[in-house]
Amino acid sequence: MLATPVTPAIRLLPDLLVSQIAAGEVVDRPASVLKELLENALDAGSSTIQIQLEEGGVKLIRVSDDGSGIARDELALALTRHATSKISSLDDLERVGTLGFRGEALASVAGVARLTLTSRQRLDRGDRATAAHAWRLGGEPGASLEPAALLAGSVVEMRDLYYNTPARRKFLKSERSEFAHCAEALKRIALAHPEVAFTLAHNGRVSLNLARSDARKRVGAILGDDFLAESRQLEAQAGPLRVSGYCALPAYSRARADAQYCYVNGRFVRDKLLAHALREAYHDLLHGSRYPAYCLFLEIDPATVDVNVHPQKTEVRFRDSRAVHQFVFHAVQGLLATPLATAPTASSSFTSSSPPLSAGGEGLAQARWPDAAAGSTAASADGRSFGSRVPYQGSLRVGEPGTTGTYLAFVDATRSPDGSLAASPPASAAADGELPPLGYALAQLHGVYILSQNSRGLVVVDMHAAHERILYEKLKGGLDEQQVATQALLIPAVFSAETIDVAAAEEHAETLRRLGFDLAPMGPRQLAVRGVPALLQAADPAALARSLLSELREHGVSQLMTARRNELLASMACHGAVRARRLLSVAEMNALLRQMEETERADHCNHGRPTWTQLTMADLDRHFLRGR
Repeated sequence: MLATPVTPAIRLLPDLLVSQIAAGEVVDRPASVLKELLENALDAGSSTIQIQLEEGGVKLIRVSDDGSGIARDELALALTRHATSKISSLDDLERVGTLGFRGEALASVAGVARLTLTSRQRLDRGDRATAAHAWRLGGEPGASLEPAALLAGSVVEMRDLYYNTPARRKFLKSERSEFAHCAEALKRIALAHPEVAFTLAHNGRVSLNLARSDARKRVGAILGDDFLAESRQLEAQAGPLRVSGYCALPAYSRARADAQYCYVNGRFVRDKLLAHALREAYHDLLHGSRYPAYCLFLEIDPATVDVNVHPQKTEVRFRDSRAVHQFVFHAVQGLLATPLATAPTASSSFTSSSPPLSAGGEGLAQARWPDAAAGSTAASADGRSFGSRVPYQGSLRVGEPGTTGTYLAFVDATRSPDGSLAASPPASAAADGELPPLGYALAQLHGVYILSQNSRGLVVVDMHAAHERILYEKLKGGLDEQQVATQALLIPAVFSAETIDVAAAEEHAETLRRLGFDLAPMGPRQLAVRGVPALLQAADPAALARSLLSELREHGVSQLMTARRNELLASMACHGAVRARRLLSVAEMNALLRQMEETERADHCNHGRPTWTQLTMADLDRHFLRGR
């Protein structure tokens, strides 16, 4: 017979053990200590913060600031659990406006490391008057106050992390790895506070020196000038919500999610809702294995967001999560989807005077780009402006029933009033220097690239990638409006098929018709393609049908028309796009350029590759050493 286990008696834990357990919520490595100390320094109104680390922050973390400091009589209280100057009531907690507020950071650090706090209080921020002198307090039990030398502000020094809990110290990584985490923690905070100067030194060597600057310079200093060059600036507002920052174009996508910085009221967060909104905004522009890069700042009424749902305050909860998701999604998607002919310059804003968002997401910000008549300029994908913008006014009828081929239909868009082909720019436009953003075609290179001249120099276009994006956007629009036109084939294309495919073609005939296909069984193992989407009439009908049936067999009709709809349309567009080595006339090339200028997201194909690049006259002059 088994003995009944005896339940241990319940007892109160010693205060020291309670502090060490509680420290685990806040202090899991040196970087988390540094984060808490930096947030305290910023809340104190510091304009200059200096950080010194030794052995990755395990041996020493010293944070010096020029903030308001702490009064002598409050130094001991600052190291006590649940003591804070940042909240005093439940109302304060519901409208937190500071970075730190839990009141446990210093006490938690003191529980697992040797902590020394030195401070000299500023008596009046106006004339910078300070207390008579500074005071120092050690974190050991029974330590007493002693005078210290300090000009102003505070110095918090942590030594020997986990000296009294060696089991936890075993879980720390190498010195190099811990320092990298500390540097990343500083970068996250510094991005949101360009008005503050930061200096980071490791083992006596300065590794990062950030001077006070504006937001753009701070982003460039931390994320790099190449990030800025490949980004568009975002400014959007709808009621109480505002989002600003920089969204990198798909060409700057990464293999890892290591260049994604998202802030809520100045606080760096890893929020699943915001991450999903941003991922969806980039969905049509990136290959599945790539990650977008961005640095975005969301401003929201503090009363509508709960920042006290995670010990390290890296997660938040929104009162109206759907409205926030839709606002961020539409703002970023609208920025990235701007057609070339109306793209904003790097300094342009994405703004709205829409009413406040409701739970249903109404009143979402809409793009209001600078007016062409006001002398604005269109911008290239890398943020550089074109010359004066001249929106194309012609009729674009690519792929409509009755044309002789997808790329041949481009000719219609470049016909002069008398019906002749406009192979070169109009004389009036050339004389006035009024050229479209992508200019006019000069030639085709190896049947792959279109060479075009605009007011800034030479434009090189990947014709297959560009045509693929145009077809994809048209297919999406047609399917949304239930208007995917079908082009009947003069001679049906018959091909061999599996029995299951023949059955699927009969069972889902209505769905196939919605996609623009007309398939008919010709026998137990044969299908005939009698019609294809008019936009894809130049593609191989049998190959298109096989690809569609393969997707249908693998994912089912429900998934294919919902979750995987865009993947299907992207595959269809790839089949229908003009192929490499296909020779186009100058008129056809010009028509393709005009369509690119009016198509959303036309500067990248469906897989995230750029569709064109600009070589300015300055670039060419530099290459050929002109003027030297």
